[in-house]
Amino acid sequence: MSKFNRTTVRPAVHSPIVTESTPSGRTFGGAPGYARDAKSELFLLAVTNMVGEKTFYESANARDGRFEQLVHQVAVQDPNWFGRFVPWLRSEANMRTASLVAAAEGVKARLDADWEPVTDRLVPQVLTNRQTIDAACQRADEPGELLAYWTSRHGRAIPKPVKRGIADAVARLYTERNLLKYDTASKGYRFGDVIDLVHPAPAADKPWQGELFQHALDRRHNRANGIPERLVMLRRNSLLRSEGEPTDWLNADTLKDAGMTWEDALSAVGSKVDKAKLWSALIPSMGYMALLRNLRNFDEAGVPDSVAQTVAAKLADPDEVARSRQFPFRFLAAYQHAPSLRWSYPLEQALGHALANVPALGGRTLILVDRSGSMWDRLSAKSELNRADAAAIFGAALALRAGCADLVQFGTKSVVVACARGESVLKVLARFGNLGGTNTQQAVSSHYRAHDRVVIVTDEQAYWGGGYDVTAAVPAHVPVYTWNLAGYRYGHAPSGQASRHTFGGLTDQAFKMIPLLESGRDGSWPF
Repeated sequence: MSKFNRTTVRPAVHSPIVTESTPSGRTFGGAPGYARDAKSELFLLAVTNMVGEKTFYESANARDGRFEQLVHQVAVQDPNWFGRFVPWLRSEANMRTASLVAAAEGVKARLDADWEPVTDRLVPQVLTNRQTIDAACQRADEPGELLAYWTSRHGRAIPKPVKRGIADAVARLYTERNLLKYDTASKGYRFGDVIDLVHPAPAADKPWQGELFQHALDRRHNRANGIPERLVMLRRNSLLRSEGEPTDWLNADTLKDAGMTWEDALSAVGSKVDKAKLWSALIPSMGYMALLRNLRNFDEAGVPDSVAQTVAAKLADPDEVARSRQFPFRFLAAYQHAPSLRWSYPLEQALGHALANVPALGGRTLILVDRSGSMWDRLSAKSELNRADAAAIFGAALALRAGCADLVQFGTKSVVVACARGESVLKVLARFGNLGGTNTQQAVSSHYRAHDRVVIVTDEQAYWGGGYDVTAAVPAHVPVYTWNLAGYRYGHAPSGQASRHTFGGLTDQAFKMIPLLESGRDGSWPF
């Protein structure tokens, strides 16, 4: 009898999220917990960490402390990996605050360790501390955000690499429009404060930027020097505010040329003009996120269908979706809060574009979506969005694209969720509920029926089920993929090899890994 050459043989593959082979701890639910290596733990935490926010099982201080410790360790031990990780975390994983904190704390750890990048041309180049800080800043309010974080954590003494990295970001990001949008009195560090502290040089391809810097300083220090002539948008904005008639605010070109934000326009004349006409004038120059969050306001104001059609077209445009970097669950939130059905199909299309990396898997797939109590924890204190809905979005999208899939929601018990190819993801989501505890082992054993693969979307905090691996009911040669949505320390099963693999994050990026592993190739870090 053959011992190796069987029909179940598969190439041995490895994935980057690696755990120990036997459990050394416990999940928060009491099941055996598998610890991960430092880079794996940092990755899963970073791609789900909103920073300063508690989760169901961890306080904000505990979570942030663990994040900081992991950043300090990895930034020094593997600077090449860390240098690639920070830009990816901001630009691809779309984690804004986590990338700023990672950059700041990683640079702090390197400075404390007297680390210097290798200059040998034969050695892979690593981002310098200055470049790491610059790479983490992708929006014009982020230089001030990073400065506020640094000084609140490490004092007013700002090292040169931090100053220079922020100065590079300022030269790249500060424009007239961004000054109007982000330089507000609600910020502790205004544009002028940042300029005062880091002394940026104007970009060579922006001859007007020196005057913009000076005007930002004048604004901050209440100096009545007027607006330089070359800053045309700022001058038009000031003129509209001081001399504009209410009807002037209903001209789309006037608002665009003045860099007027929708918040400022509503504050200035929202009670003086027809709201539908004001929104109609603002919409052509509004960004994607602004449109997405104001669908209810458009409906309540009575924005006409002709204007709504332009909004719908932008929402459903795949290039606009890609540029917007919206998390998939934001489209669900917009769908839930928009009263008019005219937004339903555009939001469904947008969600599909945001899930472009979800593969169409062949064979039979069992998809288990965690709807236990801990998954209903909100992603941030200011948001109604939660991990349970994020899990349902990923699970439903995967099921609807698969050749043959069984979609199951689980908690204390487990229930099949009906879905059929061609259905709307947003409609399928309405069939999910809140199912209590986290009996992952029971869900796997109850629903596994010789499937070709199993996908579990969860926070991994399984309850004690009497075994040492919640995936034990699945034969060793059948791949089990865990999609982690919380980044807690211990996982519910081994990962990294032997057909057991873990991914994570709040975007669809890591779905690229499944076809790669099933083709017999090792999965690597996405950066």
